[in-house]
Amino acid sequence: MLKILLPAKILIFVLVFLMHSFVTAQEYPNKPVKVIVPFATGGGADIVARVVFQKLSTRLGQPFFIENRGGAGGIAGTDAVAKSSPDGYTLLLGQTGPNAINPSLFSQVPYDPERDFAPIIQLTSYPYLIGLNNQIPAKNLQEFIQLAKDNPDKYSFSTAGKGSSAQLAAEQFMRATQIKMIHVPYKGAGPALIDAMAGVVSLTFGDAASSTPMVQANRINALAVTSKNRSKLLPNVPTVAESGFPGFEAVAWQAVLAPAKTPPAIINKLNLELREVLKDPEVKEKILSNGLEIVGGTPKEFSDYIHSEIIKWKKIIIEANIKLD
Repeated sequence: MLKILLPAKILIFVLVFLMHSFVTAQEYPNKPVKVIVPFATGGGADIVARVVFQKLSTRLGQPFFIENRGGAGGIAGTDAVAKSSPDGYTLLLGQTGPNAINPSLFSQVPYDPERDFAPIIQLTSYPYLIGLNNQIPAKNLQEFIQLAKDNPDKYSFSTAGKGSSAQLAAEQFMRATQIKMIHVPYKGAGPALIDAMAGVVSLTFGDAASSTPMVQANRINALAVTSKNRSKLLPNVPTVAESGFPGFEAVAWQAVLAPAKTPPAIINKLNLELREVLKDPEVKEKILSNGLEIVGGTPKEFSDYIHSEIIKWKKIIIEANIKLD
């Protein structure tokens, strides 16, 4: 009798679970949703979050309010989401650093970037611009690489900070091109760009949005961008890949994640709604004008991408011997 009843009980349990998930998704959200941005107000992540979630609030009829919780390179806010209730009412605006790089940069991080989160969707990606100061006699990337090979350790590069995704992009670039340069970390992309223009450092790895005005004013020589495709802000600037290094890609990204064990029905509903938000003309215009590319995709695609990013950057960090503690 037990052998006959047990499958029936399991079937009933599965049906109840599926019905509960369906009802949960139908009702969600029925109260305001908190979105934690683990960086200060006004930065790139904050801008994307406000553009995207303002439109999502309109679609779903509930406020999605932004809470900026900076600190420890994004670790504090990211950990807060990891430890939140998995009910869909606390979300994370994730980024490359906290979700793919920091776990390899620090000996201890209070969360596991894969185990403790449910990926929802990758919103954007953006490249770094390799900007050369005008005092160096190189007209393109190949000419600079030859100069660097002829003069090992003569040239320096600036980034927004030690362990930043910009530094890791530069480390990947040096390995791909087999050159050596000296890293000069700054407290922010702005000072790093200013000193490259002033000739204090040889070149900078900075985001395309900040660098574009200086390129257009001929204050800095744009050698290449690090994405697979050219930046829409700088369509005349080649990629590293098309400059002689096929397959090269080093980008940063922004995404939405929830605490692990958030009901799949809620994850899928948010994914579908956010994919529609990313198609909105107003949202697209605001994102593209900030030098970002729209990505989208499914939770599974984003989960696979995070996994590949963690592996990729861990390898670079180990090879370059970068540690922040």
